[in-house]
Amino acid sequence: MLDHIPYFSYVLSAFIGIGLAAATGFRVFLPMFAVSLASYFHWIPMNEHFEWLSGLPALITTGIATIAEILTYYIPFVDHLLDTISVPLATVAGSVLFASQFADLGTFPQWALALIAGGGTAATISSGFAGIRAASTATTGGLGNSVVGTTETAGAGVMSILAMAAPVIAAVLAIILIILVIVYGRKAWRKLRGRKNTTGPI
Repeated sequence: MLDHIPYFSYVLSAFIGIGLAAATGFRVFLPMFAVSLASYFHWIPMNEHFEWLSGLPALITTGIATIAEILTYYIPFVDHLLDTISVPLATVAGSVLFASQFADLGTFPQWALALIAGGGTAATISSGFAGIRAASTATTGGLGNSVVGTTETAGAGVMSILAMAAPVIAAVLAIILIILVIVYGRKAWRKLRGRKNTTGPI
């Protein structure tokens, strides 16, 4: 019945794309692995332009990258190095996963929308958690970073599943997350800057 609604397929694709992009904001490779796994076993359809995601090489590669990414975020100092590249990587991954839902739009509108909506969503969430991790390091000496890392992994897994199983819920959660990250992320950065100013040379 909903299929008869004009442009419903595009709206649904947007919800899925935003949910997957939000998931890459938590972890870059876990959402790509989830999509690759689901498409490999034909649980979800994959259009011809992104068939490489449903292939065995992509499944193995994203699986190994996912494990490596999760584990390295529990290693002190290395997690901060990853934060320096996580935002651009998340932006690319979010754009790719979003674009994979809009192959029928045409190349320019497909990637323009992907960069703005998909890349923007991923970059916002990723940068927000990078700020939270920095604040955690400043306030707990890095002891709280493992909690932040676990939260990110759980968030990536939940958002990846919701994006494919319940895209409307995933999209709503993604929007809420973006708002929370913008509001609380700014507060975290301000507190961190305040700490640096008070501990710095007078």
